[in-house]
Amino acid sequence: MPRMERHQFCSVLLILILLTLVSLTLTGWAWTIPDCIIADSLLFPNLSYYIPFCTSAPGLHLLASCSNVKNLNQTLKRVPRNTEVLCLQGMVPTLPAKAFIRFHSLQLLRLQLSTTSVTSRTFQGLDQLQYLFFDHHAPCCLSLFLSPNCFESLRSLSSLSFQGYCLTYSQSIYLPTSLRHLTLRNSCLTKFQDLQRLFPDLLLSTSSTPNTKPGAPFLEMLDLSYNLQLKQAGVRDLYGLTLHSLILDGTPLRALDLTDSGLLHLHFLSLVGTGIEKVPASLTGYSELRALDLGKNQIQNILENGEIPGYKALEFLSLHDNHLQTLPTRFLHTLPQLQKLNLSMNKLGPILELPEGLFSTNLKVLDLSHNQLCDVPHGAFSLLSQLQELWLSGNNISSLSNESLQGLRQLRTLDLSWNQIKVLKPGWLSHLPALTTLNLLGTYLENILGIQLQGPKMLRHLQLGSYPMLDIYPPWPPTLLSLEIQAESCIQFMIHSGQPFLFLENLTLETSILLLKPDNITIHFPSLRRLTLRGYSFIFSTSQLQRFFPQQLPLLEHFFIWCENSYAVDLYLFGMPRLRVLELGYLNFFYESSTMKLEMLLKEVPQLQVLALSHLNLRNLSVSSFKSLQDLKLLLFNSERALEMNSNLQEFIPQMPQYVYFSDVTFTCQCEASWLESWATRAPNTFVYGLEKSICIANASDYSKTLLFSFLATNCPHGTEFWGFLTSFILLLLLIILPLISCPKWSWLHHLWTLFHTCWWKLCGHRLRGQFNYDVFISYCEEDQAWVLEELVPVLEKAPPEGEGLRLCLPARDFGIGNDRMESMIASMGKSRATLCVLTGQALASPWCNLELRLATYHLVARPGTTHLLLLFLEPLDRQRLHSYHRLSRWLQKEDYFDLSQGKVEWNSFCEQLKRRLSKAGQERD
Repeated sequence: MPRMERHQFCSVLLILILLTLVSLTLTGWAWTIPDCIIADSLLFPNLSYYIPFCTSAPGLHLLASCSNVKNLNQTLKRVPRNTEVLCLQGMVPTLPAKAFIRFHSLQLLRLQLSTTSVTSRTFQGLDQLQYLFFDHHAPCCLSLFLSPNCFESLRSLSSLSFQGYCLTYSQSIYLPTSLRHLTLRNSCLTKFQDLQRLFPDLLLSTSSTPNTKPGAPFLEMLDLSYNLQLKQAGVRDLYGLTLHSLILDGTPLRALDLTDSGLLHLHFLSLVGTGIEKVPASLTGYSELRALDLGKNQIQNILENGEIPGYKALEFLSLHDNHLQTLPTRFLHTLPQLQKLNLSMNKLGPILELPEGLFSTNLKVLDLSHNQLCDVPHGAFSLLSQLQELWLSGNNISSLSNESLQGLRQLRTLDLSWNQIKVLKPGWLSHLPALTTLNLLGTYLENILGIQLQGPKMLRHLQLGSYPMLDIYPPWPPTLLSLEIQAESCIQFMIHSGQPFLFLENLTLETSILLLKPDNITIHFPSLRRLTLRGYSFIFSTSQLQRFFPQQLPLLEHFFIWCENSYAVDLYLFGMPRLRVLELGYLNFFYESSTMKLEMLLKEVPQLQVLALSHLNLRNLSVSSFKSLQDLKLLLFNSERALEMNSNLQEFIPQMPQYVYFSDVTFTCQCEASWLESWATRAPNTFVYGLEKSICIANASDYSKTLLFSFLATNCPHGTEFWGFLTSFILLLLLIILPLISCPKWSWLHHLWTLFHTCWWKLCGHRLRGQFNYDVFISYCEEDQAWVLEELVPVLEKAPPEGEGLRLCLPARDFGIGNDRMESMIASMGKSRATLCVLTGQALASPWCNLELRLATYHLVARPGTTHLLLLFLEPLDRQRLHSYHRLSRWLQKEDYFDLSQGKVEWNSFCEQLKRRLSKAGQERD
């Protein structure tokens, strides 16, 4: 083959290899994780309402929950390294060594993997892990073998839980000294002595004495609930153990005698649902016992012989859901330190009869809910002078007078919800000056007069509710911070002047019709931060809301609207400059009679960060709906049917939020949505959940449940477009190159020969310029394009010795015609030795420049040593405006910055510095 023909063949082959590598690179980008959800609870705490996932812990935000896990390593590869909460459900019998070594920030790990074996190095590297759960939710327990040293590396572990696992074949398991809570629920324990075999560090041997145990006891809570074979505590079974809390719920311990078990100290004991019929008298040895929970048992009489010996230090006693009918005389005298008493769900009614001797100077909380009470006699609580919380919900109380609540001058919380109250007598709260919280939901009140709420000086939280309708008259308490009103048919505010709720921060209204009388009066909410509206569409009409909220809501941050019928809704958002979270449910925007469009609604709140849309009958989504939402971080679609995704939504990709969720969404089967799959699996800055299992329908009568991605792959092939583009691109390139090669007078022919020569040597197994197609990918905005093309590019591309002879990738020049810009950008940056960002004020305002800077930062952090990021400043800029500047400052070096903002461009020093950085990048890559 002649030399020139070989050169031509080499150039064509090089192009084909380049396109193949681009395709392979693109398929490697994936941010959608099958069967996994990534969430940030800091953005949207109630996300679990729409998409259930594992529970978190206070202070933890980034969660990852994966189901159907079979290959643990493959699943964890795509979970973010900085995940703080990780929940895994599936089938992984053996947890391998260093299974979670990548997750140095992990603090909570919940495993539902039917695991049967854990090695000694499984949890290596989890220095910050605080919570570890092994859950097996099945009728039968699963046997689990734990290596003795499997928890040795967990230096920060504070809570360890096994539920539904039998540890029969495990023994001598080391527990970290940081451990505070240990749970073995439904774990096949038959006797307390099994604990000594499992965790010898937890207990002293029977031959030891309490002083021989080195160090202070570390365990605070031991939960052994629902071990159905755990019937009694043997002598010295718990010898040397010091506990704050022991939970034995659901165990058949009818005659428990913990005194002989050897347990040294105990502050809280829970025996819920154990079937006991009387208050245990065998705990007298624990004089420090402060809390005792005996709920859901068969206790009918609290005292035997009128006394409870040994409970002198008890501060909390719960007897809820027993069979109590009366309270003995001098009951509280036997419990002088009691502060909280729960007697709910008993049979103390119909008339509350408290013995005359029921006196306590320390009782602060009393719960008498669900006791079939019909009447509260005068002075019933007069001897409980220190009571702060009184719970009377779920009874049959019809009225209360001021004499009924006499003596409760320290009361702060009063719950009278779900009673038969029809009338509030004047002055009924006059003896409650310290009351701050009042709950009157679920009553039969028809009128609430402001004068009826007088008496408390600092009433802050008020809940009002009625089954039919509710009329509310002023003056309302001026110190209110939270107000919730519910009525089945109508809520009507009857006012005579524009009296404002000056300090109200949280308002919830749930009804069918909202009225304001007289018509020319308005109400002001200058401090409102959270507004929740639930009901039928009548409450959401524009005229209704504008009359009820005529002025701006300058501090409103969270707006929740849920409408429960299928009529059209005409809604506008107005005067909410600080609105951050917007939840819309059951608002039929595209009903035939509706004049409202989603884009018209959202353009009024461009500062939104979280948008949740549920049951809206949207039907069609286009870029116009979201183009005004520049700060959006989370977008959620729930329960939408026959949703059409317009292809122009691709324009929204550069500013797509960080999290996009599709929950129970059915799409329309159409090829116009073929871009969804490539976007969901290749967008590096957006996590997409729910698309891989979404179905599409061809029409309203289609029940075939075709997977969306399967339909797109079968009926909307990408091959025709790709190969058509590839063929036309090659032909066009050959038509340009071949005539130029035939002319020997061109000065750049030597440079072209060098390029072809490099290709030939690469085919022979040599590596001249490494694995890069380009030396530099240049990112710039349209306003700076003239300077880049006229000043920068000629100097860098000109062959030596006049220039540097660098291979540059310019989006405006090198991206293929008709090719997707985002895919071309990802592929080109992945095959460039360095990325040079030309930064000006216009560039920082460009969505594409910001996206290119984010992607380059991702390459820099995710693949250190293989790529470089260079920043070229054409004008003075505040570097704090750069995306992830603090992260960049840690990864970039001083020579990665080029400052040409003074107007004196010294090309020689600039090019020499750039050449050195590229040379260093090439050495690190090779």
